[in-house]
Amino acid sequence: MRAAVTEGVQAMGLVERPEPAEPGPGEVVIKPEAVGICGSDYHFFLGELSAEAGGSQFPRVQGHEIGATIAAVGPDCREDLVVGQRVAVWPLRACGKCYPCSVGRPNTCDFFELIGIHSDGGLQERLAVPAEQVYPIKADDPAVAALAEPVSIAVRAVNRANVFPGERVVVLGAGPIGQCICLVARERGAEVLVVDLQDTRLALSRDMGAETLVWTGPDEVVAFAREWGAPAGPPGGAPAGPPGGAPAGPPGGAPAGPPGAAPAGPPVAIDATGAPAAVRAMVDMVASAGRAVQVGMSGEEVVLRLGSLTEKELDVLGVSCCGADEFGEAVAVVERNTPLLAPLISHRFALDQAPDAIRFAIENPTDVMKVVIGDE
Repeated sequence: MRAAVTEGVQAMGLVERPEPAEPGPGEVVIKPEAVGICGSDYHFFLGELSAEAGGSQFPRVQGHEIGATIAAVGPDCREDLVVGQRVAVWPLRACGKCYPCSVGRPNTCDFFELIGIHSDGGLQERLAVPAEQVYPIKADDPAVAALAEPVSIAVRAVNRANVFPGERVVVLGAGPIGQCICLVARERGAEVLVVDLQDTRLALSRDMGAETLVWTGPDEVVAFAREWGAPAGPPGGAPAGPPGGAPAGPPGGAPAGPPGAAPAGPPVAIDATGAPAAVRAMVDMVASAGRAVQVGMSGEEVVLRLGSLTEKELDVLGVSCCGADEFGEAVAVVERNTPLLAPLISHRFALDQAPDAIRFAIENPTDVMKVVIGDE
């Protein structure tokens, strides 16, 4: 069978490999039909993955955003897994023994393995995977099925942020992950402001019901977001806050600050860029007692004023991969929102073009939203 193998830094080629063996107990063999390429794939290909992420381990078949059909089913698998079933693949395997696993957060396992990063992934014609990592999905287009993985990161981000209906959420970055966060937050009933350098990307966010802002500079964006995010308060002056939560203001619904005070800012701000200026803007704009959620990956260092964390008593939250239930939720989000998600797929390449596809994605960041590789 054909496989696109990354042999070293910026070195990918098509090779012939043996077909996988018949699946064993609790295992399926899938036929990848569409594989999305994302930032972590760029970092792996360029040899830039950090030691904490396992580093770039060559040779490797990349590809962890996978839309596929089942080619063979081993013994002791779930009844809903049948040959020909279209599936999305949850790429995470956890050890089950480390501290994060012991406290119910296996998505941050100290010894996790990701398909396409630590073990061979979807850029090949057949792939054997544990049945527990395969999720049936109703999607006519396998490229849309592959979007379940980036949507799962959005589900995790919105869960970490504890977004509730009526809250105001700022999302920095309108790439695929930022767009998915926008969609999931809107599904939760939040008001969303998406900020990006490119207005063409923001058009997709507007289709999802978000307000948008073109990034002009951190000071202007922070000022706008703080005014936009200032809570107006529900009718009758009742204190704003999550259902059953503590009042967000003083008794009686009195204003939270003196006349002329600076706007309070959004209760939730999420960075999906990893750019230092955007991360700093996120911390500066978010309201006191708010949640600043970091999703964008980067090896950059960010200069922050420590007082921003202590004076506002912020919750600063990182986002890694999702859990099993969250991946199932992501599949449902994709099934409900195919017309909104399909436009994220900006370029398609055949498997034989995989080396050209990843280079094109890296070299054309302003033109690319989501590159998908596959022959179907």
